[in-house]
Amino acid sequence: MGKTASFTCTACGAVHSKWSGRCDACGEWNTIVEEAPLSAGPASKSLGSKRGNAIALSDLSTAEAPPPRTMSGMAELDRVLGGGLVPGSAVLVGGDPGIGKSTLLLQAAARFAQAGLKTVYVSGEEASAQVRMRAQRLGLGDAPVKLATATALRDIITTLDRDTPQLVIIDSIQTMWADNVDSAPGSVAQVRAAAHELVTFAKRKGCSVVLVGHVTKEGQIAGPRVVEHMVDSVLYFEGERGHQFRILRAVKNRFGPADEIGVFEMTGSGLAEVPNPSALFLSGRGDPSPGSVVFAGIEGTRPVLVEMQALVAPTPHSQPRRAVVGWDGARLAMVLAVLEARCAVPFAGLDVYLNVAGGIRISEPAADLAVAAALLSAREDTALPAECVLFGEISLSGALRPVSQTENRLKEAAKLGFSSAIIPAGGKTGGTGGLSLQRMGDLTSFVGEIFGAG
Repeated sequence: MGKTASFTCTACGAVHSKWSGRCDACGEWNTIVEEAPLSAGPASKSLGSKRGNAIALSDLSTAEAPPPRTMSGMAELDRVLGGGLVPGSAVLVGGDPGIGKSTLLLQAAARFAQAGLKTVYVSGEEASAQVRMRAQRLGLGDAPVKLATATALRDIITTLDRDTPQLVIIDSIQTMWADNVDSAPGSVAQVRAAAHELVTFAKRKGCSVVLVGHVTKEGQIAGPRVVEHMVDSVLYFEGERGHQFRILRAVKNRFGPADEIGVFEMTGSGLAEVPNPSALFLSGRGDPSPGSVVFAGIEGTRPVLVEMQALVAPTPHSQPRRAVVGWDGARLAMVLAVLEARCAVPFAGLDVYLNVAGGIRISEPAADLAVAAALLSAREDTALPAECVLFGEISLSGALRPVSQTENRLKEAAKLGFSSAIIPAGGKTGGTGGLSLQRMGDLTSFVGEIFGAG
């Protein structure tokens, strides 16, 4: 018997056994469409049949050297990729509309082509004249990059099979359509089929493929999550429109560290690399003011110093407001609860606002101590010394827990001119970089020594 058809939500990719007007997974209406079943194929050629060719692990050669990476010359991009582009790899790049994905990849295509890779840039969203106009504005008019404007996947694969390039950039995967899939371009079935064909082509030919993916209003790459599992690396291009810098962040990388970041600055002539992001994030910091502290964080393998800003004000409402930008709101609620329960510092009747200056987003728990210091500084209207940095994790008991890579954080702070640091007791420091260290065992002692209370 043949397989029965399935019904898939085009918004979230959830699979349903029958059609309904509303998706139970995401709550969207009129997004469930029918998908034709895949053919089971003849038994003699299906997976697991007796005629299948199995390879014993002991027969795999270990003498082969790993394939050489190709460096683009853009240090920030090579850092995020894990040290360069691996032959036969598939990379998915996502980001908000207008953030600069096409600009970044056009510059990267030109750099890789100049490094010796045979590069093809396939645009499904713009005409060739528009891409050339951008290339000329970026000063890349003479770059040895082949340009194609097409959306038919069969034509693209046929052309690439004939030309055998070493790097292919697809902008974007949502505009590609396969004629063997009976659904509209951009649907879940089309995105999945197009991504599968392109990734298979990359592995078969040893050609690197970079796919551009649109994002949803929640910030996730649109389409089924299976696309992120197919590729080798998933990169997000982030940034605030009110700031000039952009962050390329790796959230998955089979060939390098995940959570690595590369920092770029948007200029009139394209994206420029920022080799020292800490100096950029602290460039707008003025004289010491209440509620402002400097946090020494780690993004991937790179130490980054950012300014944490807090504002505490009386509320005219019965329910105080808690607003957070650039940090986890649930973690802010936890820090406030620990301050009140363990240190007897109440925040009832007070609005609390927390902001990570510069628009960068911090996710590591090492920022707990810096957030607590910013909140206390704003509440007591007392400024901390301008040359001091803080980091440390706060437990629910009020104890301060040491964090990883303490030495790298301190060296980065010393390099930028800071002279002192407040850190948890018990952490391994190694070299301090010349900073004077003040160790704290718990949050209560920190409140008492720094703010004279508790």
